[in-house]
Amino acid sequence: MITFNRPPYVETAMDYIQECVKSQKICGDGAYTKKCNQWIEDRTGTAKCLLTTSCTHATEMAALLCDIQPGDEVIMPSFTFVSTADAFVLRGGVPVFVDIRPDTMNIDEKRIEAAITERTKAIVPVHYAGVSCEMDTIMDIAARHHLMVIEDAAQGILSLYKGKALGTFGDFGCFSFHETKNYSMGEGGALLIRDERYVEEAEVIREKGTNRSKYFRGQIDKYTWVNYGSSYLPSDMNAAYLYAQLEIADEINEARLALWNRYYGNLLPLAQAGKIELPVVPEGCVHNAHMFYIKAKDIEERTAFIEYLKENGIMSVFHYIPLHTAPAGLKFGRFHGEDVYTTKESERLARLPMYYGLTEDQVDQICSVIGKFYGCPVTG
Repeated sequence: MITFNRPPYVETAMDYIQECVKSQKICGDGAYTKKCNQWIEDRTGTAKCLLTTSCTHATEMAALLCDIQPGDEVIMPSFTFVSTADAFVLRGGVPVFVDIRPDTMNIDEKRIEAAITERTKAIVPVHYAGVSCEMDTIMDIAARHHLMVIEDAAQGILSLYKGKALGTFGDFGCFSFHETKNYSMGEGGALLIRDERYVEEAEVIREKGTNRSKYFRGQIDKYTWVNYGSSYLPSDMNAAYLYAQLEIADEINEARLALWNRYYGNLLPLAQAGKIELPVVPEGCVHNAHMFYIKAKDIEERTAFIEYLKENGIMSVFHYIPLHTAPAGLKFGRFHGEDVYTTKESERLARLPMYYGLTEDQVDQICSVIGKFYGCPVTG
């Protein structure tokens, strides 16, 4: 069976984890947490990075820093993971879902402004598959309406929009290091902070509401409870596992891009024959090969497609059920405008195996099986 995903692993990770254990510093904000924070800051240009226990928690921190209050509205796509909405619902916020673009599966920037009301507090663009939303337009809307922007860049590390790293456009950016992501610490994430005036408050929130970070820097002689917060610090052992991958991040990225390009080249004849649709990467966007997907004709064809691949030893999966159709989405949020593409396009999408360690031969094998399903020979 060719699995859908395999978490990335680098041999030096075990050495780094052992270092943590021997140093007797395995809790949060140890040496490897700091190394990961510094690597992300250097690579993205963000003012501050704080490693977190998950992208969900990074987004929850962003909601706190944006001072989301009960009744505040937050505009986002419905085609996203539940955490995008949950982080704001926990604060009493109201997710306002708008339609997506059928080409990138990202929020349709042209639908955002019409959804703004006097209660709107923030916009949350989600960079699906590591392909950027139209950030120039989104940032312009936010500036004119005095709104905060929180980038859900869970899938977007090392992706760029017009030469700038995803996660660094908005007031806050959120990365994921879940085991399904390009770089992983099992469970983990990071909060990127654009404006340094939020850093101290973010450190307090992340340290259970205490000024413990100042204490460890020697800025105060004892620490105490100063604000609300929670425990958002990952173990330094998790950070050590991640840092081994960050050291060879470009190698991992190039390997994934090579597989993505091989999929695209192999399957292009099927797309040209009108059998499937392939991912679209708009001009100005540099993606990170987070995933490769195809779009079938409809949900019935997709179901048969996934089953056919499974019968041939290949694991393929669909993705999000639109949040506005879910029980919690109906309870906590609302959809603004017409759902022209969100449901229809989500029901056509099937993701193919993509991970560091997948081979070109395996990609060719997968593409060959896809060709057989559609009755059109595909060769690598």
